[in-house]
Amino acid sequence: MATIWGRATSSNVQLTMWAAAEVGLEVERIDVGGAFGGTDTPEYRAMNPNGLIPVLKDNELVLFESAAILRYLGAQYGDETFWPTDAKKRAPLDAWAEWTKTTLCPVLIYQVFWTLVRTPSAERDMEALSGQVAQLGELMSRIEGEFADKEYLGSDLSFADIMFGHTLYRYYTLPFERPDLPNLAAYYERLKARPAYKEHVMVDYSPLQVE
Repeated sequence: MATIWGRATSSNVQLTMWAAAEVGLEVERIDVGGAFGGTDTPEYRAMNPNGLIPVLKDNELVLFESAAILRYLGAQYGDETFWPTDAKKRAPLDAWAEWTKTTLCPVLIYQVFWTLVRTPSAERDMEALSGQVAQLGELMSRIEGEFADKEYLGSDLSFADIMFGHTLYRYYTLPFERPDLPNLAAYYERLKARPAYKEHVMVDYSPLQVE
């Protein structure tokens, strides 16, 4: 059995747990980080010198960084649909995965989510938030067309859907106005119907709320 260290409310932990479930890898998750602490111990720093979550241990392999863990799980355990071995088939999926990590998440997770959940209400910059929400709507509009004639980013669920799809629970449950994107909404409904998504991504984040 593999082990993942990290709290269930972490979006980075969620994507690794969801990925592991989808590729059929049995995982024990250990609560570390946030209110649980444990990331500053010598034992943990030996696994991840950055002191961040998640960390994966799979037999002799110890790996940190959620995107690296996702790619490892895909390459090691995924089928041809989840992780295409043909580089030309995998590359377009990887492009959307990278776009999510480097373009979408900085706005959704580190700006909008951080303002609405992790910042005291009296300290929130609502003018900046308005601009961030508008930028977020524009970003989601870019990927809307990907679902016009297919159910997932690839022919079926792939590692790119894990990277992108795990963001949508927060996108659709945070209190802000969203543009009408019917293809994206239908895609989100498909994800919500997946048992592993329900278990590992649709996690109540209210414990993180700062009033």
